[in-house]
Amino acid sequence: MKKFIALFLVLLTAMLCVCGCSMGNESIRFGAAGLGGVYHQTATSIKQIAEKDGELNIDLKTTAGSAANVRLLSQGYLDAAIAQSDIISDAYNGENSFKTPYKDYSAVAALYTEVCHIVVRADSDINSIDDLLGKTVSIGEEESGSELNAKQILSAYGLNQKMIKEVNLDYAESAKELVSGDIDAAFWTLGTNATVIDELAKQCDIRLIGIDKATSLKLKSAYSYIDCTVNANTYSGQTKAVDTVGVKSVLIVSNKLSNDKVKSLTKLIFDNANELQLTVSADLDIVEKDAVIGVNIPFHSGAAEYYSEKGVEVKTAE
Repeated sequence: MKKFIALFLVLLTAMLCVCGCSMGNESIRFGAAGLGGVYHQTATSIKQIAEKDGELNIDLKTTAGSAANVRLLSQGYLDAAIAQSDIISDAYNGENSFKTPYKDYSAVAALYTEVCHIVVRADSDINSIDDLLGKTVSIGEEESGSELNAKQILSAYGLNQKMIKEVNLDYAESAKELVSGDIDAAFWTLGTNATVIDELAKQCDIRLIGIDKATSLKLKSAYSYIDCTVNANTYSGQTKAVDTVGVKSVLIVSNKLSNDKVKSLTKLIFDNANELQLTVSADLDIVEKDAVIGVNIPFHSGAAEYYSEKGVEVKTAE
């Protein structure tokens, strides 16, 4: 009997140890948006660096984009994600397209600037956003940041669903249909040097459509946009600089994620900033003092601990 009890206690101790270890190493479910976008590049790079580091286990999840990431994070389906600064702020405060506030997430770091690209074939007769009247336009996937930005930009020009044919296509679908001529234009909110646009420019000549200063001012006064320029020769065949608007991309996490994990994730990103830049096409801006600029929601306490050690103070929800 004593041997049986002793054996039972040994087995119980082993089981508790295994459970405790596995709980401590649970995967961080990371919303990466769709293939071809800079979110997916960035999330994949973070996952690969984490695998080499060995401290965090990251499980990538393909999503529709920013708005979906915020919703999935708030509903507990994701633990971390990248999303546009305008969307995370609107969702947090229940503004614009978000009728109900989402308060279950917080910020880690701003990563880079996302630029609103409006792309047409070079042989089209579209030279301005006004020329989209009566055209078929991809505004991005449903629940994506591209969709929200496209609707806001089109509205600023006085264009609505009755005046253009809006279709919801992902990166690959919209590129394919632009090449075939099934759509006339595509809206993509992406970091510059985006792979999907690079690849598209190899299949057909493209032109980027700019946003005039008056409309840019209107958009900046109503939403969280900043002025951006896509420099000449960023993409094949693009010989002139194009003025447009953009937003910051921000790494956000669930408030339920532990301080230790979030602090480790924050440290991982800044410690490996150079490696991230080598594997991501966008121009990253991963410096502690800059990574907190343009973020209008509270930071996670774990991230705040890291920043405090670097002499940077941020606001938390607590």
